[in-house]
Amino acid sequence: MARKEDPAFDITFYESVLRREPAYTDVIELLGGLYTKTGRIAEGLKMDRKLVKLQPENSTAHYNLACSLALSKRKADSLRALQEAINRGYTDYDWMSQDSDLQSLQSSPGFKALLAKLKSQN
Repeated sequence: MARKEDPAFDITFYESVLRREPAYTDVIELLGGLYTKTGRIAEGLKMDRKLVKLQPENSTAHYNLACSLALSKRKADSLRALQEAINRGYTDYDWMSQDSDLQSLQSSPGFKALLAKLKSQN
């Protein structure tokens, strides 16, 4: 029998792992996603910032940070993080163009310019 999805259980489990291994990047990334998925945006943002600090070359970490910043209504910071993600090798134009986490940016000229840049690189 497959385990039923339980974000609260998963969060508690990963938090306990992180207390023992504070630099466990896979757990930091998982927790960031779980926090965001359950509406704990500020905690997800904290995990995304931590992951970027630990893995500054990780383009996906920068992208996830941009998503958390957008959800936190910090558009300028989110656009900078998206630019950084692209600079570090983020290439998923299709996902970025329809990611609901970035909905607050979609009418922004800066976001449209980043999408155009990304499309031209693919």
